[in-house]
Amino acid sequence: MKHIVLTGGGTAGHVTPNIALIPRLKELGYTISYIGSYEGIEKKLIEELGIPYYGISSGKLRRYFDLKNFSDPFRVLKGFSQARKILKDLKPDVVFSKGGFVTVPVVIAAKRLKIPALIHESDMTPGLANKLCLSSASKICCNFPETVNNLPADKAVLTGTPIRQELLSGNADAGRKFCGFTADKPVIMVIGGSLGAASVNDNVRKILPELLKDFQVVHLCGKGKTDESLKGTTRYVQYEYIQDELPDLFAMADVVISRAGANAICEIRELHKPNLLIPLSAKASRGDQILNARSFERQGFSMVLEEEEITETKLLDTIHQLYTDRQKYTEAMAGNGRVDSISKITELIEECARS
Repeated sequence: MKHIVLTGGGTAGHVTPNIALIPRLKELGYTISYIGSYEGIEKKLIEELGIPYYGISSGKLRRYFDLKNFSDPFRVLKGFSQARKILKDLKPDVVFSKGGFVTVPVVIAAKRLKIPALIHESDMTPGLANKLCLSSASKICCNFPETVNNLPADKAVLTGTPIRQELLSGNADAGRKFCGFTADKPVIMVIGGSLGAASVNDNVRKILPELLKDFQVVHLCGKGKTDESLKGTTRYVQYEYIQDELPDLFAMADVVISRAGANAICEIRELHKPNLLIPLSAKASRGDQILNARSFERQGFSMVLEEEEITETKLLDTIHQLYTDRQKYTEAMAGNGRVDSISKITELIEECARS
C-alpha cells in the first residue's frame, strides 16, 4: 500500500488544495496522513474528513521585528524533531506540501530521511516558507507561468492549483434558499478569506445601503468579524466561514468581491465568476496578492482595486461597472480552458513515489 503525507496550514488556502487532491489519491490506492500545527484551521478541516492528523510545533518566520522572533526558531526546531519522528514512524513513500510555516520542518525532515517531497506554490513569487523548502524539494508545482521561469528548471512544473471538484456542482436555487434571497435581484458574494479581511469588510459595509438598492449581498467575513448591528438587514447575510454550502453560494453569485490569495482567485477563475479583486496591500504583506491580481487583470479575468485607492464612490462605481461588463469577464475565463491540476499533480506524486 502506498502512503503519502500531506502538509500545509495557517489559512484555508494552505489546506483546501490538499483536500482537493484526497479523492484522487484514494483512487490511486494511497493511505493518507496529515501533518499540521496543533490548533490551526487545518486540524478541524482534516479531522472532519477522517484523515489521521499529527500536530507539531510551529513558529512563524517574520521579515519584521517582533519579540517572538527570538522564541519561534526554537519552536521550528522542536517541529523539525517532531516531524522527523512522525515520518520515521509512518514511513511514507512521498510528502506533498501546500505551504505555510508548519511545512518547513516537515519538508526538511523528509529530505533528511530521503523521502521525496513535492511543494506547491500558488502565488506568483514563492513565500518565505516555500523559499526555505526549495532546496529540499524534488519538484515545485507552480500556478503562474511567470513563477516557473524564476525557479530551478529541473524542479519547477506548471500545474495550476487543485480545485475542490464539488465547487463545480453548486445549485443556485439552493444557495438562494440558504440565504433567504429572491431570484429577482442579482447577488454579490464578498469573500475575505478564511481569516477575514477587515479592510474589505469595512469598505463593503460603508456602501451597503447603496449596494442593497440594486443587489443582494452574501458576505463571508471571517472568524469573529460579523457585525451584530447588521443582523436582520434585508437582502444582506453574513457568515464567518462556509464550507458545505459554498458551492451553492458560488452558483448563486452573479459577481464576486475577493482578496487576491492565489487559491481563492483560482477557484473564481474555474467557476468563471466575474470578480473584483482587492489585494492585501504591500504595507501589510510581501505584495504577492497585488502581483496575483494584476496577472488576472492582464488576462482579462478580473477588475482590480488596491486598498489605497478605494473611496466609497469608486468602490460603488467599480462594482456597478463589473456587473454591467460581467459577460466580458465570464467569456475571458471560459476561453482560458480548464486545467486538470489534480491529474498533473498526482502524476508528479506518482513519479516521485516510484523514485
